[in-house]
Amino acid sequence: MKECNVQISALVAAQGDLSQKLADLSLQAKRLDNEVKHLEKDQKDCAETVAKLQEKHGWIASEKQLFGKPGTDYDFAACDAQAAQQELEVFLVEQKKMIKVKIQKVIHELDEKEALKATWQKVNKDFGSIFSMLLPGTMAKLEPPEGVDFMDGLEVGVAFGGVWKQLLSELSGGQISLLALSLILALLLFKPVPLYILDEFIVVSWKEGMFNNANVIFCTKFVDGVSTVTRTVPSGSQALSKKQKAANEQMSQGKVSLFLFIMSIST
Repeated sequence: MKECNVQISALVAAQGDLSQKLADLSLQAKRLDNEVKHLEKDQKDCAETVAKLQEKHGWIASEKQLFGKPGTDYDFAACDAQAAQQELEVFLVEQKKMIKVKIQKVIHELDEKEALKATWQKVNKDFGSIFSMLLPGTMAKLEPPEGVDFMDGLEVGVAFGGVWKQLLSELSGGQISLLALSLILALLLFKPVPLYILDEFIVVSWKEGMFNNANVIFCTKFVDGVSTVTRTVPSGSQALSKKQKAANEQMSQGKVSLFLFIMSIST
């Protein structure tokens, strides 16, 4: 009886160990089953990804036979995926920086172009207005040549009586001087300064428009064989016209040698 009890105790202990092993194996089987399911899902996802990549990149179909082969560009065993990923991340950061710099450059160029365009339009408007004031019945403009953008250059156009001149050489010397003066004044109107000094810049004209818009007129003439200068501040166009007629008469008689006028520029 005692010996049988010892054997029964040993069998019960063995049964307990086997039961524990069975429980462990059952748990391991469940884990493996879950892993298999995950692998099957990953396999399915990978298959879908490969299908999409093949559809997007046509070169995969012709190059896939080289995948994994040593000595080729697709030797995956010789490639450190982690290092490649880090290198890719560095390239992506550099790419973002380059894109940002390029965008900023484009914005700066667009700002410069808009500023130049605004300058051109303002100067062009004042240029035509001043020239038509100095020479009534005329027009002037700054326009890019046909088929060319204003950034590539501008050329001067002049019209008399509505007819545009083909060449500036068709203008007289006095007309060219007034054209140059109009352009200078138009530029100064765009960016005025307190004082302008036009060194040795003398304009001779019989046009009333030149004198009617002057703030001060200096007239030089001989008095008893001596050159004298008189200064006149016009009080109005009518008064100026009378003074001009008197001066014109004196010039026709050889008494007046030079007219000088000073015209202010206001914004």
